[in-house]
Amino acid sequence: MNAAPHELGHWPDSWKVLEHGIRSGRYTDPAFLKLEFERLWSRVWQAACRLDEIPQPGDYTTYDIGDESVIVVRVDAATVKAYHNVCPHRGTALSAGGCGHFPDGRIICPFHGWRWNLCGENQYVLERNQFRGGQLRDGDVALREVHHRVYAGFVFINFDRNPEPFDDFIAPVRELIDGLAIEHMHHYWWKSIPIEANWKVAQEAFFEGYHVPATHPQLEPDAAQIIFDGTPDAKAEATFAHKNVIYESFAHGHGRFYAGKKTPMAGHVKRKDGDPVDLMADRLNLLVTGMDAMVLKEDVELVRSLKGKPIPEGSSLGAEYVKALYTKAAAQQRPMPKPIPEILGMWGGEIFIFPNLMILPQAGNAMMYRVRPDAKDPNRCSFEIFSTKTYPAAQTPPRAIVQQVTDPQDPQQVLQIPRQDLGNIRRMQRGLHSRGCKQIWLAVEEEKLILNMHRELDRYLRGAEAVEGARAA
Repeated sequence: MNAAPHELGHWPDSWKVLEHGIRSGRYTDPAFLKLEFERLWSRVWQAACRLDEIPQPGDYTTYDIGDESVIVVRVDAATVKAYHNVCPHRGTALSAGGCGHFPDGRIICPFHGWRWNLCGENQYVLERNQFRGGQLRDGDVALREVHHRVYAGFVFINFDRNPEPFDDFIAPVRELIDGLAIEHMHHYWWKSIPIEANWKVAQEAFFEGYHVPATHPQLEPDAAQIIFDGTPDAKAEATFAHKNVIYESFAHGHGRFYAGKKTPMAGHVKRKDGDPVDLMADRLNLLVTGMDAMVLKEDVELVRSLKGKPIPEGSSLGAEYVKALYTKAAAQQRPMPKPIPEILGMWGGEIFIFPNLMILPQAGNAMMYRVRPDAKDPNRCSFEIFSTKTYPAAQTPPRAIVQQVTDPQDPQQVLQIPRQDLGNIRRMQRGLHSRGCKQIWLAVEEEKLILNMHRELDRYLRGAEAVEGARAA
């Protein structure tokens, strides 16, 4: 059997990360995908589920990544366990997939009826005396745990026997996430979408705002007109919304971008030919009809409730909206992000948690993306969208149940804005196979999060010493 290139100590040119770009083989080569499963997914902290999938004791959900499968189980209100999805007897998967419930707190293998409690302790072995000379102990056949950590409403897992401490892994973005009330956000809707593209291509489409004028012309009509109909003009291009976006790359491959005060949520609109409240509400409503995720119908209604009300001296429409939002939330006892500039400025931005989780926060809502590679094909992946929000204290949040999308371009299954993005992703993957595409070029600022993610990926695939050498070169 021929050894793979990396096993011979050779890193193919088609896999290289360059100073200003990335070689296309990282997205198309089956051998590179295989290496990712061997050295990344087997060692990295990854979001296996939201706690909303397992709200009651006995609830479970299944997380699959490549050939690995994990069941995450709710033991009690304060305890969650994660187990390899396998019976230690003959290897039968204890869960066939998806979410479910273990009746009476008993996990039973469907093949021979072996049984465990929710803590993974064996309770029953049929014909126990026939195993290990009659000396089989419960501990010999306990369910095998996977390292896990509950954080921000997620259950993160790690397959490594001695993983990097989770606190060290999440540290670069922890302060940001902690202030956003993500742990208090619950299921609104959740969709899983099959995409004909590499998992990295799919998520990198959401690492920047540079694509908005061309991909989402309804959100920036003036900029779109310049791109599609007009003559490029540096003065006009200076008004493009992505010019206001700030990008920051962090250690461990994490990153974020945000627009700060220059967002419609903060009352910033370009048009001046109308009532400011109507302009702000109309702009936000494009996000409601186009995504129904970060901005919801009730948010727009709250903006419209400000019409005709005076704005106090020293305040602004955006500030008055935030005040009204927090006043209403307090009356409902609805958890909200910290009302401090550093957190409010993240509304409309994104936090990327390496290797495959994106959080897009808003005013008590958040949309999240999780992308998982196909087990064998580098040209396919699963793209998930979680829409979440905080709920009033009197309302019980629903259990998270995934909707399986069968056609990503069906407007009844996928709304306009993600449909526009997903259409481009498939075309990108096709282009990466062209002989005319040896590498992709990356903008030094707008696309810096992509480069940072690939450098961290190489730290797993090649080792820290190789990555440091490449950076020094």
